[in-house]
Amino acid sequence: MQILAELEFPPVSHIVNWPELVGGDTIGVNKVVLVYLFAVVLTALVFILGSKGELVPRGMQNVAESAVDFVQDGIIMQTMGKEGLSWTPFMLSLFFFIFFTNIFEIIPVIQMPASARIALPMFLALLTWLLYNGAGIRSQGLFGYLKSSLFPPGVPIPLYILVTPIEFVSNFIVRPFSLMVRLFANLLAGHILLVTFAVLTSALWVKAWYAVFFPLPLFAVIFFTLFEILVSFLQAYVFTLLAGVYIGGAMHPDH
Repeated sequence: MQILAELEFPPVSHIVNWPELVGGDTIGVNKVVLVYLFAVVLTALVFILGSKGELVPRGMQNVAESAVDFVQDGIIMQTMGKEGLSWTPFMLSLFFFIFFTNIFEIIPVIQMPASARIALPMFLALLTWLLYNGAGIRSQGLFGYLKSSLFPPGVPIPLYILVTPIEFVSNFIVRPFSLMVRLFANLLAGHILLVTFAVLTSALWVKAWYAVFFPLPLFAVIFFTLFEILVSFLQAYVFTLLAGVYIGGAMHPDH
């Protein structure tokens, strides 16, 4: 108990904020910004290295082609249909970019998911909001899109007084907000769990490595590290899937 009382856990502000590595207060390049850059570069490399065009795919080409099949068959065809295949580059980029920003949570030295900072989920949610609204307007026209979004068919006219405000909040406010919060909250929670058990394990190793209960936090670190790999993939998939659902719904309101 004395060992536990002496532990000092970093505050949440320290867990998600990092001092500038380059440029100080002028440029403001810190670890989170570097994760953004790494994620962009890695996303581009997947498809640059995977576009060799070999008859029998192998290596990175196999990864890229499998990713294309996964996104097209598992997301686009299920949410947008054949008309949505033109969205493949965007959906692929969205999936891989989010996955790479998430997976840096378990990369040694960096160990920071950029999605745990709300700025990135907010930007991606707003970008998705602009795109699915733009797709709806392009497909149905401005007034047609507003009509299908705010006045669902089959509702008695007097009930539109209640239904229309609800549809407005749901389609234009709740959707981007839920996209942002889901990604942000899941990655932040996982990051805090990993930091908590890592600090506990490190402190016990330094203070009393022979403690009987030392394996418990160590196993927790290993378990949550493996679990966060799954979370990194699932959150990228869910965000991309919901983006496809919203775009498909805007393009095909009857479905």
